[in-house]
Amino acid sequence: MEINTEDSIEKKYFSIGEAAQKLNISVSMLRFYEKKFPDLKPRKTKGGTRKYSNDDIHLIQRIIHLTKTEGYTLEGAKEKLTVINDNPAEEIKIKLNTLKNFLIELKHNLS
Repeated sequence: MEINTEDSIEKKYFSIGEAAQKLNISVSMLRFYEKKFPDLKPRKTKGGTRKYSNDDIHLIQRIIHLTKTEGYTLEGAKEKLTVINDNPAEEIKIKLNTLKNFLIELKHNLS
């Protein structure tokens, strides 16, 4: 397997387009999440360009998991994120469920 040297150096910040692509969502959905979740505050350059950190990406992944996989409403997801921030075990549960869903999808795509 060939290693891409660009991927081996982890980026600290992603543009809105890169973040959307990484998360497999649209740019408009990313902006929507910013409006609905006050904890999601990407850095902005002087020119107003959004720069998403890895922490921002992880938060969006949690939001997507809660709303798309677990079926939470936006308000329910906000409440759940508050619980997650207070309970690290809940965070681990979400990460394991995300991994499980990824593996199921991968298995399905390989079949």
